[in-house]
Order: sequence, then structure tokens, then C-alpha cells
Amino acid sequence: MITEQQIIDALRYVDDPDLKKDIVTLGMVKDVRVEGKKVFFTVVLTTPACPLKDLIHNACVNAVKHYVDKDAVVEVKMTANVRPSAPHDKQQGIPGIKNIIAIASGKGGVGKSTVASNIAVALAQQGAKVGLLDADIYGPSIPMMFDVMNEKPRMQQSPDGKNKMIPVESYGVKLLSIGFFSAPSQAIIWRGPMASKAMNQMIFDADWGELDYLLVDLPPGTGDIHMSLVGAVPLTGVIIVTTPQQVALADARKGAAMFRHDSIKVPLLGIIENMAWFTPAELPDNKYFIFGKGAAQQLADEFHVPLLAQIPIVQSICDAGDAGRPAVLQSGMPQSDAFILAAGKMAQELAVRNSKELV
Repeated sequence: MITEQQIIDALRYVDDPDLKKDIVTLGMVKDVRVEGKKVFFTVVLTTPACPLKDLIHNACVNAVKHYVDKDAVVEVKMTANVRPSAPHDKQQGIPGIKNIIAIASGKGGVGKSTVASNIAVALAQQGAKVGLLDADIYGPSIPMMFDVMNEKPRMQQSPDGKNKMIPVESYGVKLLSIGFFSAPSQAIIWRGPMASKAMNQMIFDADWGELDYLLVDLPPGTGDIHMSLVGAVPLTGVIIVTTPQQVALADARKGAAMFRHDSIKVPLLGIIENMAWFTPAELPDNKYFIFGKGAAQQLADEFHVPLLAQIPIVQSICDAGDAGRPAVLQSGMPQSDAFILAAGKMAQELAVRNSKELV
């Protein structure tokens, strides 16, 4: 007879590759049940976007068959519970939001909003609860990228009597942008304090509900919006988006250095290199690094963070953004795989950081 204790003991031989502890000690094994030769249990991962999900699943099955009974029929339910970031000393978090991640760049034109949109959709597709705040007050593009340019956030009274904005939802992602409150051709002519106030209102005067991740698409550079954000909310981390050109990398280096400044100290989760290479349709096995090669990896090494992903130059990425259908939805295509990889590695980095105090 197979017992529940035998199953638990066998699963002690399965380690989480990131946290370097066995999944039983980490409290990831739940609801163990045995019916004759049939074994059932749940593994609670730290993120639904875990890139090691299949590896852990197979390791669990093999452990039961090796240490308990080779004829056991093992059914593993893989689920996830995203862990929140640790409380900040001086700032209070936003109720219901577990992690706030800034997507930044040193300069414009590197595809930061495209990356933010596709990562948000990739996380939502894998079961995470995701919000995306368009903090690029002067050049909002998120409404177009999600095909919701004609949508308007609803207002709803909260239990405390305050009116709250209800984010627009598209492709499973909750969205807020100044673009919802202005005409597409209207220029936002505001000084820094007004822009910062608008961003704070979209954060604190909105009912975001329960979110595993709130991504904040920042404007390029290192200005008022950036300083207001780090002063207003406890950022879990930041991702820097760059292209391979040296001029873009020089500005990306400044952006990364800003978040690492002693007065700010926001963890840098990694670098994403956009427009990394070009592959002609007629030569699908060829890669042409037309803007340079290897510099983004050098930047990641310089800051001791991972290069989360390299996104190729593909016309359909631009077309998808213009059409309001993020490229990550093009299942099985290289660009889709690259964005899914970026989302998984970002979630992985967050899970490791948030779990350190529990390991």
C-alpha cells in the first residue's frame, strides 16, 4: 500500500532549481491523496509563468516512481501563488497589488511600450492577474496597442465613498492611460508636477482589484515621472529595454544607474534587448545582427543581472502593435516565444527575490 507519507518523503528529493530547497520544505506540496496505485497532489509554484514548470512536474513524477512504486500512476496538478514583494520601510503598498514592476529605457524609440504590452499579455495568458499602467504621459501608446482607443474607464464608488476609476480590460490585462482621457491628436502640454499628479491619480484613484503584477510603462529618460513613481510606490523592480546600438546602450546604462542610485535603490531585474537581429523569411535559419552584437549582454554583465530576452526585428511586431493585437498572441512564432521567455524570466527573478526571506 502506498501511503501519503511515502509520497511526501519522495518529493523531498525534488528541489526548486531557483530556490535551492526541496519543494516540501518550501511548502509547495499540497493536497496529497492516494487511491491504491493512483497518486494525486498539487504543486504550488511561485508564479504561473514559471519557465521551469515542466521540469518540476517531470521531477515529481520520477521521484514517486523511483522512491515509492514504479507502477504508480501519478497525477500532478500544477498551480501558482505569486508571492508579494517585501514591505518597504517608508512606503505602503497598494492593497491587492503584489508586485509593481517598472519598464524603463534610457531613450525613446527602443520599443519599450511594445515590450511592456507583450510581457503583460504573456503573463495574463499563463494565468497571472496583470495590470498595465501607461505612465508615458506625453506619448501614450497603450490604448492603440490594445485596440481600446475608443474605450473610457468607468467610475465607481468604493466602500469608503470615494469615486474610483475602473481600468479598461483587454486580452486579460487591466489598463489605464492618459490616452483614455484625451483625443488621439491632442498634445498633453503639462509641466512635470501636473504629469506626476496624473500618474499618481491613475495609480491611487483606481480600483485595480487583485493583481499579481502591475507593470508601469515609463516614459524614456530619467525625469519627473520616474522620480515621482519611486517616491510614491514601493517598486519591486525595474526592467531596462534597449537596442544593440551603442548610443542606445549608453542611455540604457544611465537609466539603470538611476534606479541603482543610493537615494532610490530599486532592484534591477534584468535587461531586454529589442531589435536584436533580423532573419529574412527566405532564410529562416540565418540571423543578421545589423545593429551590433553582444553589447546588451555586456551591459547585463556589468550590472550583474540577466539578459532576460533578445527580441528579433520582425515586421509583424510593428504591425501587431498598430493593429492593437500584441505579437505575443502569434502562437509558435519566434517573436511570440521571445516575449513569453522574457515574461517567464522576469517572473522567475521576482519569485526568487520575494522568496529569499522565506528560504
